[in-house]
Amino acid sequence: MIDFLLRPLRRNFGRDRAYYKMVDDLFGFIPHNVELYKLALIHKSASLVLEDGRSINNERLEYLGDAVIEAVTSDYLFIEYPDRDEGFMTQLRSKIVSRQSLNALAVKLGLDRYVISNGGAGIAQKHIYGDAFEAMMGAVYLDQGYDFVNRLLINRIYYRCLNLEELTESETDFKSRLIEWGQKNRHRIVFQTETEKGSSANHPIFYSKVLVDDMEVGHGAGDSKKEAEQHAAFSVSQVLTDEQCASLLDKIDRLSH
Repeated sequence: MIDFLLRPLRRNFGRDRAYYKMVDDLFGFIPHNVELYKLALIHKSASLVLEDGRSINNERLEYLGDAVIEAVTSDYLFIEYPDRDEGFMTQLRSKIVSRQSLNALAVKLGLDRYVISNGGAGIAQKHIYGDAFEAMMGAVYLDQGYDFVNRLLINRIYYRCLNLEELTESETDFKSRLIEWGQKNRHRIVFQTETEKGSSANHPIFYSKVLVDDMEVGHGAGDSKKEAEQHAAFSVSQVLTDEQCASLLDKIDRLSH
């Protein structure tokens, strides 16, 4: 009843009405502590510097939101896919919480219109909206609690903006993609896979490392050699885009000559 009365007042009156309206329009509720949501919008490139030299931006909320989103997504997939194994759920969760996915989600929700940042459109700027989304979920968690952010993410955001069928059918052969990239860019890709120490003979666990030009860039584990290598290749795809990886390796090439 109190929230019902406060909603029109906070949306339409007071110096923070624009922020209350933004949260209500994006997520469907009026916050208790609007200062958290203001902070969630400030990218580190637009940090506010206090008199004691400390920078104020959304990085701490982003850190918290990242953990909250991963926990909620794990709950969601555990319930949504009761018959699928851990490997399937881990890969699907990684797709949902990846920087690229969260950035697209933020844009789809319209959060990108409110993020405060400075700087060009370089690589560091590409995922600022996804970072802000994580920070927002951190703010919601602190402001409303875990159960609330769980319902918000699953029932409002994932339900409206995620296509699980499309995600599950998206590319899963990360090993082939990585090898093709290496051939195209003349880099040697090697998978070093062995049975993990301590695993039983009846149920061996395989561990795989990916080396690009003798430099380890990813790793993964699985119940089979094939699965471990796919997880290792997938870990590379999550860390570096093709352009970033090529740029890094080109720098290494120049240093070695």
